[in-house]
Parts: sequence; C-alpha cells; structure tokens
Amino acid sequence: MKATLSLKPAEVKKDWVLIDAEGVVLGRLAAFVAARLRGKHKPQFTPHVDCGDHVVVINAAKVRVTGKKLDQSVFYYHTGYPGGIKGRTLRQRLESKHPERVVEKAVERMITRGPLQRRQMRNLHVYPGPEHPHAGQNPKPLDFAALNPKNKRG
Repeated sequence: MKATLSLKPAEVKKDWVLIDAEGVVLGRLAAFVAARLRGKHKPQFTPHVDCGDHVVVINAAKVRVTGKKLDQSVFYYHTGYPGGIKGRTLRQRLESKHPERVVEKAVERMITRGPLQRRQMRNLHVYPGPEHPHAGQNPKPLDFAALNPKNKRG
C-alpha cells in the first residue's frame, strides 16, 4: 500500500527562476508565476506548505495586455474619506511611478488567500527594468515567451 507523500517545511528545496516579462501577456504570465510560487509544478506539491520557487520578474513595465484593456480596465480604490472612491486605468498604472505593482497584484489575486498566500508572495520579486539585485542566487532564466506562441504579443 502506498501512502500519500506530504512535505514538511524543512524538506522543501526552493529554486530561483528569472522571467523576462517584455512583450508577454499579463494574465498568462500571472497564472504561470502563481503556479510556480505555489509549487504546483513539482511532483511533491503539498497544498498547506510553502513549497514553491523564488520567482524574479524583470521588465514588468513592458508587459502587454490584449484587446482594449489598457483603457477600459479600471482599478478602483478608496481613500477612506466619504465619497473617496477613485479609479485608475491599466495604462495609468503602467505609466506611473511603480508599474511593477500591476504584475504583483495580478499574481496576488491568483493565489489562494490567507497566511500561506502572504508567505508565498514574499518569494515574488518584480522589477520594472532589466536590473535586479538577485544575481548572487544564480536564478535560472526561463523563456516564458517561447513556451507558447500566445504568450508573446507585439
């Protein structure tokens, strides 16, 4: 009789992966990164343990979206004051001071909520340009755009 393997946090081996987001479709990238952060690509995946990899995403400001989402997709937030609801389009968010937050939020919304999500999100490192401070960890470059022709636009 075989027993189901359940990883313990001390047995987890985390890899470092580098993904270039230039010209890549946002939703496809976010779904792939979310699966990597959770560890679903590993045969010893355990749902209640943080067994995913560290993911470094560079060129997040050059991510693409399909259709008219740049101008029609509005992200709302509230200032905390009465009548203080505000909204910004995806184009405004990508052209702002912190365009990497678009990718971070897209990934965050694809991971199961709770304390484990917050722990897994610490393994995501997103940078708007091509430079990143994680060269010492020797992240393995992963050509996400070449995995599927639909992943790359423009």
